[in-house]
Amino acid sequence: MPTESGSCSAARQAKQKRKSHSLSIRRTNSSEQERTGLPRDMLEGQDSKLPSSVRSTLLELFGQIEREFENLYIENLELRREIETLNERLAAEGQAIDGAELSKGQLKTKASHSTSQLSQKLKTTYKASTSKIVSSFKTTTSRAVCQLVKEYIGHRDGIWDVSVARTQPVVLGTASADHTALLWSIETGRSLAKYAGHVGSVNSIKFHPSEQLALTASGDQTAHVWRYAVQLPAPQPAADSSQLCGEDEVECSDKDEPDADADPSSDCPTIRAPLTSLKSHQGVVIAADWLVGGKQAVTASWDRTANLYDVETSELVHSLTGHDQELTHCCTHPTQRLVVTSSRDTTFRLWDFRDPSIHSVNVFQGHTDTVTSAVFTVGDNVVSGSDDRTVKVWDLKNMRSPIATIRTDSAINRINVCVGQKIIALPHDNRQVRLFDMSGVRLARLPRSSRQGHRRMVCGSAWSEDHPVCNLFTCGFDRQAIGWNINIPALLQENCEICLDFRS
Repeated sequence: MPTESGSCSAARQAKQKRKSHSLSIRRTNSSEQERTGLPRDMLEGQDSKLPSSVRSTLLELFGQIEREFENLYIENLELRREIETLNERLAAEGQAIDGAELSKGQLKTKASHSTSQLSQKLKTTYKASTSKIVSSFKTTTSRAVCQLVKEYIGHRDGIWDVSVARTQPVVLGTASADHTALLWSIETGRSLAKYAGHVGSVNSIKFHPSEQLALTASGDQTAHVWRYAVQLPAPQPAADSSQLCGEDEVECSDKDEPDADADPSSDCPTIRAPLTSLKSHQGVVIAADWLVGGKQAVTASWDRTANLYDVETSELVHSLTGHDQELTHCCTHPTQRLVVTSSRDTTFRLWDFRDPSIHSVNVFQGHTDTVTSAVFTVGDNVVSGSDDRTVKVWDLKNMRSPIATIRTDSAINRINVCVGQKIIALPHDNRQVRLFDMSGVRLARLPRSSRQGHRRMVCGSAWSEDHPVCNLFTCGFDRQAIGWNINIPALLQENCEICLDFRS
């Protein structure tokens, strides 16, 4: 009777081993399925203060978590077996072609390459499984409540930027392509003052941190500092303020665009001369912002430079060069002498003026198209938005890669971050405004229909954490700004923290 060779015997043993292991996996699955019903029945029978709907949702989520990780565990075992088989085969090949003088280094390189491929496959499987779990949390949590409160109509052309005053009285500011900037009463929607000192499009507006001063950047290659003095009108009756939109506003929303002939700003005081004019750029000044303390200001221009000025003397202190293409935005840190500039060259740069003798610069590369804006948040984080349809959250201590990436379906314009709740508002070219948390979890999308919301590209956004009703403002090329009330449920915030824990 012929005897089996050693290789055939080993192959048969390996086959039997795999078969028995697969049977044990099936048994494990069936026994686990039998056991999963027991804790659920026990939990349903226990007394709990949670509503039945919440308990049911939690049980379903935990069941999904258990099934996902069980599948992940099985795939992990199978991948480990493949690695062991591959190592055995490579070892056998190494012995067979040892006479061909294959060096150990080459064999080791080949084995490490194959192992790294399997390792990458394992990582991809893990990420896919955890993403499913995170998605299950997203779809089953409560939605944020977003209500349109007030529309601010009065500009004759698109509105590029919106800002909220940081001192009393708290007013809303808008910068428009109609060469003007308007100040608004947040409660009533009435225009309180108009600045008409520019001869080009007004591209941005920022309020002084402690005085009634505004800083505007313009297409006339200048930035202006001007003083305003406004008196807020008497608040409306309670019956009017309880409505989300007045009758006049709904009428206007039914149209394609606000009526340009009706100019509410014609009755408000007009400021025609700046307190200070900042002139050094050779191109459009696209943005400007105050440095901490309000004694200096920074401007960003299409001439590929950013300039730092002394506001009191209008003197140029520093010219910040290095970008390869036009600048699109600039932003300053709320508590430190830091500036971030973004550009069409797909990068944004961090400029450090904390040490008067050393002005360091760091370049952040991670986008594939124009970086439309980059803004500071609390701590050491920067959030950047781009025409490549992504938003990235960066840690200033580690510039090599972002700590979170948000992918969307449309180009992103000037973003803004709510410092208190750590929420990012993303205005899009496709007329949408989406809200995300700092870990990249989507919280809400602002409602948009024929009766409310923007009807053309949304250009900018601004948060107001101190106002009791309107805490988010958006502006667009439909010539209007909108005030929203955003309410993020506590349950949704807790689930976002859970999602962040899974991702980390």
